[in-house]
Amino acid sequence: MKRPFLRVLLLLPALLAHSLCGGQIIGPRTLTMQEVIQLAQENSISSMSNRNNFVASYWNYRSYKAQLLPSLSLSANLGEFNRSLDKLQDFNTGAVAFRSSYNMSNRVTLNFSQNIPLTGGQVTLSTDMQRLDQYSPSRLTSYYAQPIYLSYAQSLWGYNQFKWEKKTQPKQYEVAKRQYIESMEQVNQTAASYFWGYVREKEKYERAKKSFEDSKRLFAAGQTRFEMGTITRDQLMQIEVSMLNDSLQLSLVTVSLRSSLNRLCSYIGYKEDTELNLQIDYDIPDVTLDYDDMLDRALHNSSFQLSQDIEYIEAESSIARAKSERGLSARLNARFGMSGSSEKFRDTFIELKDQEVIGVQLNIPILDWGLARGRVRMAEARAQTTRNRLEQNMIDYRQDLLTQVMQFNNQRSRCEISKRAADLAEESYELALKNFSSSSMTMTQLDQLKEKRDDALSNYVSNVADFWNFYFAIRRTTLYDPKSGKDISVEFDNLIK
Repeated sequence: MKRPFLRVLLLLPALLAHSLCGGQIIGPRTLTMQEVIQLAQENSISSMSNRNNFVASYWNYRSYKAQLLPSLSLSANLGEFNRSLDKLQDFNTGAVAFRSSYNMSNRVTLNFSQNIPLTGGQVTLSTDMQRLDQYSPSRLTSYYAQPIYLSYAQSLWGYNQFKWEKKTQPKQYEVAKRQYIESMEQVNQTAASYFWGYVREKEKYERAKKSFEDSKRLFAAGQTRFEMGTITRDQLMQIEVSMLNDSLQLSLVTVSLRSSLNRLCSYIGYKEDTELNLQIDYDIPDVTLDYDDMLDRALHNSSFQLSQDIEYIEAESSIARAKSERGLSARLNARFGMSGSSEKFRDTFIELKDQEVIGVQLNIPILDWGLARGRVRMAEARAQTTRNRLEQNMIDYRQDLLTQVMQFNNQRSRCEISKRAADLAEESYELALKNFSSSSMTMTQLDQLKEKRDDALSNYVSNVADFWNFYFAIRRTTLYDPKSGKDISVEFDNLIK
């Protein structure tokens, strides 16, 4: 007669699976690995974050381009009322005294500006209109107009920000494009890892389920043989212990299977109560990679080389900035136009007078205790440190890529070997089951063969999962698809819309 706790253990896997599904029977959704990857690209939080990051980079680049275009601005200072005591100097005597100010001023200026990237200067075409209402000691209204005037400001021998941005900004936008593709390839790699993680747990569950069914049959056969006297009580107890262990193992892998399913569903945007039926294809593409070819594609396609170039340029830029702030600095300011003033608005534009203002502002440090020279030396030292680090980065990058290519090329043979080992282990275990029924195999030997079979099957599934992990890692590093033989590209215009 069966014991009560034995019945509970035998029913535990079914009860646990029922509770994990919320007591509901949900129709499974059939998905291939490629469909899982597509869902991850469309629904995962990572892919949405990648798109937002690229859009931010796009508008940053647009802002840079806008700096190179003409700009039109209107500035106004309206209703500036002033009633106070101001310190004023008499024009005739030179005496200084506090006098009462009681007036209101209004001013409107329209500026049309254009930055000059070649020189780093700015040219501005402006028109200006002012009105002054004087209330004390007598009421008086006057107008001042500058219908048109041209001004130009230019730093001589100074740091030209536009020159360096012209070198870095287009590269940074191109880096943003490539980093977006790389990040989406990371999404693919993560989705594939979740897919095969669930496959591994599913295989464990199927093996545990089969082992449990086999052990139940063995226990039933063992009871019959015990009653016939062909096996001892101790042998029957070993069979029962094995069956109970298989029941517990099935319960454990059922929880692991649901946990793995939840991670996969969460990543691709499915609800936690979704049941999936994954179509597993163990066939892997027969592709062999050439390291030199992969290195050329990686340096040409990925963001690595461009990021290196940008850091080199920024290091040189920091030196140029430090040198521009050392020694003599000068700034040219010039303005040419027409101006007029009158107590009547219409008379303001009559008999306009020429206006020419030009000058050079100099700054000559005489004694700075080596401050400017120290800044230059610091910038040069930091730039050299950056160069050394970038050279080391290139060495590490090449070595890492070589390792990836070797792993990828070796993984196919590992999959073939582990598949053959799994097939042999399965055949050996099935044969052992038959021999156990004829009393030519002990329970200990059977358990050992079952463990070897489970390890061999698990190793095979893990090797296939590793192959796809290496495959997507190569895609992410080189932005090249070894399976199709084409570079990976994206329609960026669709992302911006």
